Amino acid sequence: MARTTRAHTSPPAGAIAGRRADAQRSIDAIIGTALAEITRTGDVNTTEIARAAGVGRMTLYGHFPTREDLVEAVVSHTVAAARSVLAAADLDSGPARERLHKLALTSWRILNDHRQLMVVGNRYLGPERMHALHDPVLTYVRRLLARGRREGGFRTDAPLAWLVATCYALIHAAGDEVNSGRINEKAAGPLLATTLTAALCANQPPCSTD
Repeated sequence: MARTTRAHTSPPAGAIAGRRADAQRSIDAIIGTALAEITRTGDVNTTEIARAAGVGRMTLYGHFPTREDLVEAVVSHTVAAARSVLAAADLDSGPARERLHKLALTSWRILNDHRQLMVVGNRYLGPERMHALHDPVLTYVRRLLARGRREGGFRTDAPLAWLVATCYALIHAAGDEVNSGRINEKAAGPLLATTLTAALCANQPPCSTD
């Protein structure tokens, strides 16, 4: 008696694409909800994140098996958004000193909006991993300062890495001072621009705060 074999058939391409789209929607919802939760509470409550994202905990853990995986995905998401903002600022064209001023006016808000994420990221991922994840953003700053040094507008008596670290620290400080109420939000950008110019520019008067 002949054996009848059943041919294996693959799912239609449309069905596979649909599953992938559904999975991506779940991932996007989880990341967006996790960012909101971290910003609001400074913590990573996966039960609450899954509920608010409209997915089950098993779905969340299927995409992000650990809290570290989820936090890294959220950090990567915000870094990508920050890169888009910096790309729009066009830091690679025009006089470097003018671009430094423009960077100061906008950059502190980017970091300040995600200050809770920085704390959570350092807690779960550690400073070294966080620095590596932020390197694509720091590359814009590093490139701007290197160009300014070649133009003769930025100081060369200190290592470039130190100038980048100084810039990053002052940007953080601007957000901290606004949050503490010690300086007005509207004054933060111009004040940061003045301080960065004084710290980084060689024999140049500070930028006007008018």
